[in-house]
Amino acid sequence: MNSFEIRTYGRTELAQLYCPNLCPESAFRKLKHWIDLYPGLRDDLSAMGLSPRSRTYTPAQVVLITGALGEP
Repeated sequence: MNSFEIRTYGRTELAQLYCPNLCPESAFRKLKHWIDLYPGLRDDLSAMGLSPRSRTYTPAQVVLITGALGEP
């Protein structure tokens, strides 16, 4: 089993790690939905500079996501 690396990820790249059986667009929508369901996660990510136009997650944002959702 490979260990998950904390680094900068493209938003679809990270989504596909969580949902490898879905097409890229569906995987991203699923990850976005999970982020919205987790209390306060969207606000915490926004406070770290994430916007709807962001195409990547910074390592700090990846730490927040994996802390909330677990590692892919």
